[in-house]
Amino acid sequence: MLQTYRAHAAERAALGIPALPLTAQQTAALIELLKNPPKGEEAFLLELITHRVPAGVDDAAKVKASYLAAVAHGTEKCTLISREKATELLGTMLGGYNLTPLIDLLDDAAVAGVAAEALKKTLLMFDQFHDVKEKADKGNAHAKAVLQSWADAEWFTSRPEVPQSITLTVLKVTGETNTDDLSPAPDAWSRPDIPLHALAMLKNKRDGITPEEDGKRGPVKFIEDLRARGNLVAYVGDVVGTGSSRKSATNSVLWFTGEDIPFVPNKRFGGVCLGAKIAPIFYNTMEDAGALPIELDVSQMGMGDTIELRPYDGKALKDGKVIAEFKLKSEVLFDEVRAGGRIPLIIGRGLTAKAREALGLPLSTLFRLPQNPKATGKGFTLAQKMVGRACGLPEGQGVLPGTYCEPRMTSVGSQDTTGPMTRGRAARHLLRTQDDQRGLAGHHRPDDARRAERPGVPGLQRRPGDAVVLPHRRLPQADRRQDAPRTARVHEQPRRHSAATG
Repeated sequence: MLQTYRAHAAERAALGIPALPLTAQQTAALIELLKNPPKGEEAFLLELITHRVPAGVDDAAKVKASYLAAVAHGTEKCTLISREKATELLGTMLGGYNLTPLIDLLDDAAVAGVAAEALKKTLLMFDQFHDVKEKADKGNAHAKAVLQSWADAEWFTSRPEVPQSITLTVLKVTGETNTDDLSPAPDAWSRPDIPLHALAMLKNKRDGITPEEDGKRGPVKFIEDLRARGNLVAYVGDVVGTGSSRKSATNSVLWFTGEDIPFVPNKRFGGVCLGAKIAPIFYNTMEDAGALPIELDVSQMGMGDTIELRPYDGKALKDGKVIAEFKLKSEVLFDEVRAGGRIPLIIGRGLTAKAREALGLPLSTLFRLPQNPKATGKGFTLAQKMVGRACGLPEGQGVLPGTYCEPRMTSVGSQDTTGPMTRGRAARHLLRTQDDQRGLAGHHRPDDARRAERPGVPGLQRRPGDAVVLPHRRLPQADRRQDAPRTARVHEQPRRHSAATG
């Protein structure tokens, strides 16, 4: 296993990217080696189990969590990993398979303190919040400490605030940057492999950008040289993020401008994106990833410039002189960056609110709250009413543009090329689409293990009042490009039970 992994890592290193995260099979083989470590490989084995296994609900994470739980409970012995260390490593896995063992370990005097510290920083608790509360209600001091930590939002306050001043090196891309420039459609098959896919970012020659291999590999070495100056690299453009592939495009940008997510292989967060105009859905996706997207005048920023960004003052400076002023769309953005992204902030705020309610405490005043737009009195569009219904609003009420809301999602829709990127979403159903003209996406090649993922929505039932949103299609009179969206069809297995009609 080690020989094969090292050969693979060498191949990837030649491309300038890290090895793929370990699969479930590789993780199982790694565990066998940990049980009887070869001499001289001890540190490498620990590095692999600590940093190279995916977190969350990945199959490999399930294998890792199962073994670490056994070591933490003392039912499995490992000369390289103590019970305390195993508990600590469980706490780095974000959520999913690690939660049950961590909660159980709150009753184990030997490691309960370590388990509590891990749970204090874990946000993806969902229904297992009640398991912790139940232990706290029965007098478990460590469970009480976890609840209090959540109530005090230590998961948030323990992270650094957005600095008053940020020194940036400019990666300037003039004109319009479409998501296809950042995540080219011909390379869609590699989108789940973020480092590999990022190599195709800006692969086509344009003003100010010289790819290493035109049409194949972007200016990777040039961007690395900018990073080597020691500052954060900011992606700067006139118009940034138009187009639909915003998630994979964001992944590519953050691979070069963001920071590694601790204990999560091949994923990054943070970064700064500046644009005279940033497409709304791309802006939102950058928010989700913990980036700092700001709209401002970028005309005086050139490739390779060193600038100072003062986000609270709303100013950008070069050589000590103000070259642009701006106002954030919402100051909640500061909390989003501090939390590691908009999604962690939303989930974390909910966890804090739930903990405070359980402890009989008032609502937290720690977080910045969004300011919703005032009612116009002009009624609502059908789309606004659909979102309003998902948010639990009364019949006929809708959600206005700019409103902060949390709709209840029961199904997740995924384009043909992004199936593996959608795994682990908390929804009852997964709806995937397939392109009529191109057939299955590139990652469904015969030699690709992911081919086992089949399109379809077993058991998805439509009821009166449900809405089904299908992918867009180009108008017949529009000029067709080779990469233009084509008509998509939904693949659905026959329903086993008929939904009641009325």
